[in-house]
Amino acid sequence: MLQNIIILILSLGIILTGCELFTNGIEWLGKKLNLGDGVVGSIFSAVGTCLPETLIPIIALLFSKGRTESVDIGIGAIAGAPFMLSTLAFFITGLSVVIFAKKRKTGYILQINQKILSRDISFFVLVYSTMIIVSIIATGIIKQLFAIILIACYIFYIIKTVSSDKSNNDEIDELTFAKVFNTNTGILIIIVQVLSALTAIIAGAELFVSNIEVVAKGIGISTLALSIVITPVATELPEKFNSVIWISKNKDTLSLGNITGAMVFQSCIPVSIGILATDWRLDTITLLSALLALGSALVTFLWIKMKKSLNPLPLLSGGIFYFIFIIYLIMRGFK
Repeated sequence: MLQNIIILILSLGIILTGCELFTNGIEWLGKKLNLGDGVVGSIFSAVGTCLPETLIPIIALLFSKGRTESVDIGIGAIAGAPFMLSTLAFFITGLSVVIFAKKRKTGYILQINQKILSRDISFFVLVYSTMIIVSIIATGIIKQLFAIILIACYIFYIIKTVSSDKSNNDEIDELTFAKVFNTNTGILIIIVQVLSALTAIIAGAELFVSNIEVVAKGIGISTLALSIVITPVATELPEKFNSVIWISKNKDTLSLGNITGAMVFQSCIPVSIGILATDWRLDTITLLSALLALGSALVTFLWIKMKKSLNPLPLLSGGIFYFIFIIYLIMRGFK
């Protein structure tokens, strides 16, 4: 048990180091390609950090051979990822603003690109609501059609993001690999750093998840509680760490775009594969998590629209939606 706890702490260090390298590298990649915060945060960073844990449920579905347990776990993981992002990740981001307020130039006010974030969240609400409706009323070929539409929607989202984005001239810390290896900041060394960072993030996350399972069982936490609550928190660590790092550096659009872009990706591509590979019927727990995810996202969206600004309060409210879900699981006895 002690060995697993030590490895757990070590894996957190690996993930954090990987995230530091990734945020630094992805900013330089955006600069070299003359891209703005929308593309860098909502597409490059979002997809890069959420791709590893996205592959797990997809592989489980494709190779489940119809086993009910594998299908249920796959659907739960696909629907649960946006829930974790729109509740717990929002909460952690809001909390990090409070923690770093004194060192931030703008204090408690987030300097965001309202157009980018409003587009991301509204897109997420639309496609995720479609996911819920499809699970309830659609059958057969209609479901398959919706799955294809979701893929087309994400392609449209990428085109829209790239076409409407503008490059920025924010200061960027020196590329870490360029400094370490005493070389020029060229595109090749940037790509090497980004890929190395992703490798570290994946390895750290794998270590974390495998060891937290041992620790959780050792202290008597059920497998169901682990699969629903603990493991998803662990697999979403890269997005959370990236957002905290960017908040501490006053790069608020990158921080939130990293989360909202991942929400859009998770609600389109994995969901479409889930619909194609299964009957796509959401149980009560999964449906509740989806509705709470929409509720949390809408709070932040409406705040931005009404206040024309953003502070930590609506983001912190994501913790309330997450807490409601945990209370519900406790009342059910994690059944």
